[in-house]
Amino acid sequence: MALQKLTLVLGGAASGKSDIAEGLVQKAGGRRVYVATAQAFDAEMRDKITRHRIARGPGWHTIEAPHDPGSAISGLANSDTVLIDCATLWLSNLLLAEADIETETARLFAALGACAAPVVIVSNEVGAGIVPDNALARRFRAVQGGFNRRLAARADTVIGVMAGLPFVLKGQMP
Repeated sequence: MALQKLTLVLGGAASGKSDIAEGLVQKAGGRRVYVATAQAFDAEMRDKITRHRIARGPGWHTIEAPHDPGSAISGLANSDTVLIDCATLWLSNLLLAEADIETETARLFAALGACAAPVVIVSNEVGAGIVPDNALARRFRAVQGGFNRRLAARADTVIGVMAGLPFVLKGQMP
């Protein structure tokens, strides 16, 4: 089965969701476009970004888009295959920049709808943990959970990942 127009890969931190998502994009063929939302503010994050880039290997066209992944995917061809990694960091970037989350989410959803290429988006599932102890963390959890629900409703395929193992929540495994 071919990769659908929109696939969401959802799981906890360090669950293996990026590995699963990268594998889906590699199997789909075409030019692999990696839309990176991470920002390297410290040495630990720079190292993580470097490790991810090395693990992906050559053959990926990387676009850094920490605040606007929608613009990064506009104009791509249907022969491209896109991986946005990840929605969690994108939302964190928006919250810290005090951006209008609803406006930015609407812009991303519009861009996903208009994108000619199939898109895989990685996102963290944040609803299984404890209630955060501070207002910003509680707001983030609410925003992330709401975004994930809305994205899952739009997605053709939703794949959960736990301990590196994928399980299909919606659609069929490509």
